Amino acid sequence: MKSVLKPILVGLLFLSLWGCSGPPSGAPQPQIPGPHEEQQMELGKVDVPQEKIAAYPGLDILKKMGFDPLIGKSVGVVTNHTAVDRQGVHLVDLLHSNTEITVKAIFAPEHGFRGTEQGGDDIPGGIDSATGIPIYSLYGAQQEPNPEMLKGIDVLLFDIQDVGTRFYTYISTMGYVLEAGAKNNIPVMILDRPNPIGRRIDGNVLDEGFASFVGRYKIPIQYGLSIGELARMIIGEKMIPGLENLELHVVECGAWTGELFWSETDLHWIPPSPNMRNTNETLTYPGLCLLEGVRINEGRGTEYPFEYIGAPYMDGKLMARELLSTALKGFTLEPISYTPLDMPGVAMNPLFEGEVVHGVKIVVTDPYQFKAIDFLVHLLVITKQQYPDDFGWRSARGPDRLWGGTGLREMVDEGKTAAEIIDSYQSELRAFESIQSKYWIYGK
Repeated sequence: MKSVLKPILVGLLFLSLWGCSGPPSGAPQPQIPGPHEEQQMELGKVDVPQEKIAAYPGLDILKKMGFDPLIGKSVGVVTNHTAVDRQGVHLVDLLHSNTEITVKAIFAPEHGFRGTEQGGDDIPGGIDSATGIPIYSLYGAQQEPNPEMLKGIDVLLFDIQDVGTRFYTYISTMGYVLEAGAKNNIPVMILDRPNPIGRRIDGNVLDEGFASFVGRYKIPIQYGLSIGELARMIIGEKMIPGLENLELHVVECGAWTGELFWSETDLHWIPPSPNMRNTNETLTYPGLCLLEGVRINEGRGTEYPFEYIGAPYMDGKLMARELLSTALKGFTLEPISYTPLDMPGVAMNPLFEGEVVHGVKIVVTDPYQFKAIDFLVHLLVITKQQYPDDFGWRSARGPDRLWGGTGLREMVDEGKTAAEIIDSYQSELRAFESIQSKYWIYGK
């Protein structure tokens, strides 16, 4: 399998065709008549068109190479519905149509191969109706491919769109795939994809004793790496023991510089899970997912998960006013009322199901300024101050598992200010940043 490396390096020369040295440039700003230009700018009524960067996921680079590293190989593909090329053709279909490559098995993460299963549900295996290839679930009781599943496989190919957040479980699945490759002496090839929320790192670094499937690694909530870069870090920093001899290959993205947000590329967004429907939600998710442990509805049970925030006891106008009076930047808020409903396969039994709740809708206007976890901390502190008798935790376990420690829950309960809570993990972030940058593939 050592022969895999040379074709990849040769193929990566294609990247120069799509080289990009900086963020996209803005087009000239339109003139605004009248005396209220500043107010219109603040309210986001001026839409400055941006040049989109043509980015190329690793799958497109491998396709450009004619899948040469896989010719004559039997392949196990760890993937879901997001593994499509720029023309919308799925990785499995591309491989299956190549008579010189044998796809022995498909391994599916949370939400299943087609990405339609509700989060948290056990995913059954089966047979892919389009190709007849067996599908094995890696979510539920069986999280790591076993030797029987791997029989006859020469290469494990991983291609799943991630969202750059620690508790999104696809990176935990990737870790189990790396382990399986190391244990069974099977090379792992990752087809990289852009991190839709860029390079920002933020949030608590996972505390000792809090490792789980929604937090396997000692990294912050926002870790600022592509999935390929993260795999390199997991191996290099020995976050999983026993990977020292694993043969890892990362097929790099083309023309993505690392710091670019998804909205700055020309790539089509495919929801990687039922409640990650647009890129606005990827930006708010690192903070608002933590509401799954709080007596506040996070938009589940609506068409706007991680964009709607509400509770029966809230006043939307008051919450909007309080949040907008902070020093937080890069977003707008709209007071709303809504009713969470049971949505089979998407949001079963959402918090406050069937009740009218009041709150706000959040839209990110500047991803470079918006800090989702800072927003979450302010939201919790303000809610506790305004509604001390109603605010609370759904359980201690929920917020602690997502936060990766007890600190957030304890500091909010103690009445700490938002600034004190945010300051409590900054030294950890600085230490992580110095390590993280060693594993950058893009934007060096």
